[in-house]
Amino acid sequence: MMNLKQAAVAAAVLVPGLALASTWDIDAAHARAGFSVKHMMLSDVDGTLGKVTGSIDLDDKDITKSKVVADIEVAPSTQEKKRDDHLASPDFFDVAKFPKVSFKSKKIEKAGEKLKITGDLTIKDVTKEVVLDTVASAEVTNPFTKATARAFTATTTINRQDFGLKWQVPMTNNGLLVGNDVKVTLNLEAVKKEAAPAAAPAKK
Repeated sequence: MMNLKQAAVAAAVLVPGLALASTWDIDAAHARAGFSVKHMMLSDVDGTLGKVTGSIDLDDKDITKSKVVADIEVAPSTQEKKRDDHLASPDFFDVAKFPKVSFKSKKIEKAGEKLKITGDLTIKDVTKEVVLDTVASAEVTNPFTKATARAFTATTTINRQDFGLKWQVPMTNNGLLVGNDVKVTLNLEAVKKEAAPAAAPAKK
């Protein structure tokens, strides 16, 4: 009779999709959603939103068949309370009414060493398609928890006006107090969800 190790190898050969598909949970303690926008068309104001949660269904045999979903709590932080309060107000994110931003992938394509992840981004009550330029790291083992982890870095640029963040003050020479283009960066660690052990056979 085959032992457990031999059975696992046989399953990997006979059903490769079973062995190569895995689910990874975003580690909220090591995830960051950042943004950068121009102030008076001069300096960059950088900030973060809030807690990032979600999951990645990874197909290592064909990564283009993978799927990503993520939710980001909207708690703007730019190290300036007055500005953060304004960002949370109805002029921008309207956090009381729309407490989170969400992303759901629709298509993943290889682009050299990177991935292009196309998906629906929802901010407030507006959903638009965006493309995330993404780099994925190799797997590592956490020395404390022994869990398997890997990192994902994704970037894109959106026009905030498209998502209803419309507050603006015009300046001379056609300048803007707050830039419309917003650079978005997601730095994520994800932890592999281990498969549940097989149920013991029923006793006869």
